[in-house]
Amino acid sequence: MDKTIRRFSSHAEQKAEVYRYWRSRPPAERFLAVWDATASAYAFSNGVKGLPQYDPTRRSEATLTRVERTRG
Repeated sequence: MDKTIRRFSSHAEQKAEVYRYWRSRPPAERFLAVWDATASAYAFSNGVKGLPQYDPTRRSEATLTRVERTRG
């Protein structure tokens, strides 16, 4: 991990550097970064609302109903 400290003279220059960095990363790495940020945002949101912790690996619950009909 690069821990170089950089100084920028403007916000636009800093944004351009961030853009260049992410464009230099492979698409799979960019996708995973967005996935992690999304999961973190949902976890934070649910924590603020007092809901159970968001688990991106958990599937929604399926409801199974069995109806028996009488013959005749």
